[in-house]
Amino acid sequence: MKLSAPIYRLKREARLLSRKNKIPLHAALDKLAASEGFESWSLLARSATFRCPTQRILDDLLPGEMLLLGARPRHGKTLMALEMMVETVKGGGQCFFYSLDYTETQIMNHIAALGADPELFKGSIDTSDAISADYILQDAKAVPAGTLLVIDYLQLLDQDRSKPDVAAQLSQLQAFARTAGVIIIFISQIDRVFEASARALPDMADVRMPNPLDLDLFDKTCFVHDGEIQFDKAS
Repeated sequence: MKLSAPIYRLKREARLLSRKNKIPLHAALDKLAASEGFESWSLLARSATFRCPTQRILDDLLPGEMLLLGARPRHGKTLMALEMMVETVKGGGQCFFYSLDYTETQIMNHIAALGADPELFKGSIDTSDAISADYILQDAKAVPAGTLLVIDYLQLLDQDRSKPDVAAQLSQLQAFARTAGVIIIFISQIDRVFEASARALPDMADVRMPNPLDLDLFDKTCFVHDGEIQFDKAS
């Protein structure tokens, strides 16, 4: 469904509507979303995220690089990563999705919602509780250069205390990416304090870090919020 205006203009209209009618901003956003044919603003924003330039982002990712993909819950970060996988398969490439959050059925349902055939991804989805850097390195040791690996999500890698801390695992995976020439996308949580800020998009300072982590290990970043996207080199 084509929007009548870019999402940043729709958000501006919602703020004006909120002030004019003296209603909460979330109510104004939902009212405006309804005029665009969506049941709620969250569905409109998610739809806008689906139309994001994932192929352009993929084209800008080089073998050996790691991307941090961050957003608050329900802002489309997982679906965006899956869309990158779909585009990779369409282009004849290989991809693997390692999730410590979703079940395989949930992931397959998301892939189907993107209009792709879930059968094409059989064997590419791993939801084992054992997922860690060592697990991934062993599982993906023979994949060809250019293969896309998605890890869902960064902050869960060391939730099991029997696993090395997330900083050590991230360093291992960076070394593997460089050596094997694979591309690794880390889905990441964003701290909830971002919601209280007036900024349109989160940044590296908003990445939730329950344990110390060197974010300089990432080559590029992609932050998503309310359908808006900022893709850049990591600073």
